[in-house]
Amino acid sequence: MATLNFKGKAFVQNYHLMVKYHQLVPKKEKSLTDKVSLNDNLIIHGDNLKALKALLPNYAGKVKCIYIDPPYNTGNEKWVYNDNVNSPMMQEWLGKVVDREDLTRHDKWLCMMMPRLKLLRELLREDGVIFVSIDDNEVHHLRMLMDEVFGDQNFIACIVVQLNPRGRTLDRFLAKTHEYILLYAKDVTKDNAVNLIQKEGIVLKTYNKQDEKGIYRELELRNRNPVFNRENRPNLFYPLYVNSETGQVSLTRDKKHSIEVLPKNSRGIDGCWTWGREKVASNISKLVGRQASTGAWRIYRKDYLYDESGDVTVTKSKALWVEKNINNENGKEVCNEIFLKCPFDFPKSPELVKRCIKLGSGNTDIVLDSFAGSGTTAHAVLELNKEDGGNRKFILVECEDYADEITAERVRRVIKGVPGAKEQKLREGLGGTFSYFELGDPIEMESILEGDNLPGYLELARYIFYTATGEEFDPEKVDMERSFIGESRDYEVYLFYKPDVEYLKSTALTLDVAKRLGQYKGKRRLVFAPTKYLDAEHLLEYKIDYCQLPFEIYRLRD
Repeated sequence: MATLNFKGKAFVQNYHLMVKYHQLVPKKEKSLTDKVSLNDNLIIHGDNLKALKALLPNYAGKVKCIYIDPPYNTGNEKWVYNDNVNSPMMQEWLGKVVDREDLTRHDKWLCMMMPRLKLLRELLREDGVIFVSIDDNEVHHLRMLMDEVFGDQNFIACIVVQLNPRGRTLDRFLAKTHEYILLYAKDVTKDNAVNLIQKEGIVLKTYNKQDEKGIYRELELRNRNPVFNRENRPNLFYPLYVNSETGQVSLTRDKKHSIEVLPKNSRGIDGCWTWGREKVASNISKLVGRQASTGAWRIYRKDYLYDESGDVTVTKSKALWVEKNINNENGKEVCNEIFLKCPFDFPKSPELVKRCIKLGSGNTDIVLDSFAGSGTTAHAVLELNKEDGGNRKFILVECEDYADEITAERVRRVIKGVPGAKEQKLREGLGGTFSYFELGDPIEMESILEGDNLPGYLELARYIFYTATGEEFDPEKVDMERSFIGESRDYEVYLFYKPDVEYLKSTALTLDVAKRLGQYKGKRRLVFAPTKYLDAEHLLEYKIDYCQLPFEIYRLRD
């Protein structure tokens, strides 16, 4: 596989591992819920690299669908590189606007994207997928970068999206009408990575026939792909027989079915059918013979619009999206309805994001957007839940200062209702809740050593549990009276801690504490405490693996 080289790559390849875990600080006054919780829909204000790292303890391997719309690096967006990487060259980049005249703008963009993509991959489920909107400025670089991060074997499609049907008048030679969405799976071998979709739009217009079973279209039974033929698919080359008066089809010749039809193309070259004999026999009523203007007979199968339960049948999504409701004009119109004057130049249409979500997730899955912008992804999730009764959950991350006034405010308005909106569901409100968090201080052993900014119990528990076990931390399992913070595949995990210097000076793992851990249930006990007064024999007896919280805590000044 070809790899992409760029300035700074050596410094950012593993930078995501060096990013510190930060506390997620709840903001009740900015939330729209009775109880602020990390298990709610989430809006997080803060640097998205740090926020993604902070989400790992709760959401690693849990997200089914990611949609992001990062800066396109056009030179006009005035984005700034802000990752504090330990490199003199990259330190020079900090805080400087990346514009069109910047000769390293592509390098900076790739250095920004690489660690974020790596953390996004960690958050995905094994059957998860990621959609990334992009345009001509970086699509070639992004494709190679994502091949490297996700594996080129996990590339699914480069979707072409017509966002400006009239074309951009400022383009010099050709008026561009489209952008792209790169779609990758975490593991493309998972059958449910990408969903089939209900037939809609232009496809529906081809369903122009009807019988007693319903509306259908006719598709030729012959495989029209020239790669498949009599030689390499001999089991799919056999005769069918047609009743010339009724068009009925049979596998055997008789007086009524006397016209033999073979899967040959218009030039008489042998091809093959798409169905074998067994499938034809069990679906013979769906086949019909038609005589072409040339006199040759063709076999067609009836493709019904509705299945036996009355639902619209499903099909594969095409990689060319041209529907009017997904273009930028629609996105701007919806945004204007919510804010009266849209604060963004090119907000994505909720219908575009809904299409991605429907392809990449089920109706109870988690959807993540770490470049949240105007909050379109949350809008799309809530609208889908309203339409199909689903219980999808969104996680938005926005680093800019408008996270509350625009991103979260849009979500508040679509939840409560937007008076004057064209669509009834938006006027009435989509319903739902969300919890708002801001990035707090990093959880650093150094700060604990100095007694400064001691993290709360749950924050340190999240950090310790995930760091020690690599598994999801569930705050509902915490029993603070027992100092129990969760159970992994291999351990029961305990944390003896309070954000109080005197407590940390005086608390230890003693024999009495070991006895209070309860009866051994088959898993070793992983115990975090400032110190211990147990010898190796007792640790072995009580199946305890002891981990010391920083011993330097005892050097604190009064």
